[in-house]
Amino acid sequence: MAHVLVLNASYEPLNVCTVRRAHVLVFKGKAEVIEDLGKPLRSAAAEFVWPHVIRLLRYIRVPKSVQRKISRRALFARDQWRCQYCGHDSGKLTLDHVVPRSRGGDSTWENVVTSCAPCNLRKGNRTLDEAGMRLHAHPRQPPPALFVTLAAPRIPDGWQPYLTAFA
Repeated sequence: MAHVLVLNASYEPLNVCTVRRAHVLVFKGKAEVIEDLGKPLRSAAAEFVWPHVIRLLRYIRVPKSVQRKISRRALFARDQWRCQYCGHDSGKLTLDHVVPRSRGGDSTWENVVTSCAPCNLRKGNRTLDEAGMRLHAHPRQPPPALFVTLAAPRIPDGWQPYLTAFA
């Protein structure tokens, strides 16, 4: 099934949807086709543009307070599949709470990092200072473009300019 990149009115990547959903948004006048595949989308009585990238005509405000759920795949992708303590990208990766949950740490993007099993075991139930460890990068909520790349099984070349501008 083909996927279509959905951009906000500001050209910020929002989501990925099916061709059918994209066509309905365009047909109802809620979006415009920014890029098409160059082949027609046919019905029994008409022929339409096959959307590849669409842009919503009205800006959709995405509240900062609404955080996307943490998944292992999204967390590992945010941290580029590397341990945030030692920097290694091999071995079994786990997730680690910077401030342990037993000490009041939440499961938020700002408190969870990718860790290799030895570093996670070494840190244990201690804070970074107590364990004598430090992070390679400060954890933060990933940009929307990361979720778009995870939602599509394959990222077409035509999407790259829209994803890299907001990465």
